[in-house]
Amino acid sequence: MALEELGLDADRANLKTREKLIGVYVGILAVILAICSMGGSNAEQNALQGNIAASNVWSFFQAKNARRQALRLHAEEFDALLKMSPSMSDDAKTMIETKIADYKVQDRQLTTDPKTGEGLDELFAKGKALEAQRDEALKQDPYFDYGQALLQIAIVLASVALISGGNMLLYLSFVLGGLGTVLTVGGFTLAFPLPAFMS
Repeated sequence: MALEELGLDADRANLKTREKLIGVYVGILAVILAICSMGGSNAEQNALQGNIAASNVWSFFQAKNARRQALRLHAEEFDALLKMSPSMSDDAKTMIETKIADYKVQDRQLTTDPKTGEGLDELFAKGKALEAQRDEALKQDPYFDYGQALLQIAIVLASVALISGGNMLLYLSFVLGGLGTVLTVGGFTLAFPLPAFMS
C-alpha cells in the first residue's frame, strides 16, 4: 500500500509540475501574441498614414505641375506674340519680355525649390519615400496576421492539452507557437520573404 501511495504522490507531483510548465508556456505565448498584435496594429496604422501622406504629396505635386504647365503655355503665347508682331512698340516688347522672364523664374521655382522643399523635384522624391514607407508597412502586415492566428491556435491547443493530459496537442502547440514567434520576428525585421500564397 505504501508503495502505491508513493507512486500516486509522484504522479500527482509530476502532473502539477506539468500543469505549471504548460501555464508558463501559455503565458509566454500570450506575451508574444500581445507583441505580435501590437506590431500588426502599428503596421496597419503606418500603411494607412503613409498612404494618406503620399496621396497628399502627389495631389500637391499635380497642382504645382498644372501651375507650371500653365506658366509655360503663357510664356510660349507671349513669345509667339513677340515673333508675330515685329512692329510692336518697344514699351510693349519690354513689358512682354519682362513677363516672359518672370514666368521662367516661377517655372524654375516650381520645378525645384530646395529652400522650401516644395518644388516638383523635391515633392517627387518625398512622394516616392512615403510610398516606400507605406509599402514596407504593407509587407509587414501579413506576417503579423499569420503570426497572431498561429499563436492563438497554439494557446488553445496548449489549454486543451492541459485539460486532457495528452501530449500530442501540446507538441502541435509547440510547433505552431514556434512558427507564430518566427512570423512575429519576421514582421518586425522582414528578414525573410513569405511564400507567395501567404503575402
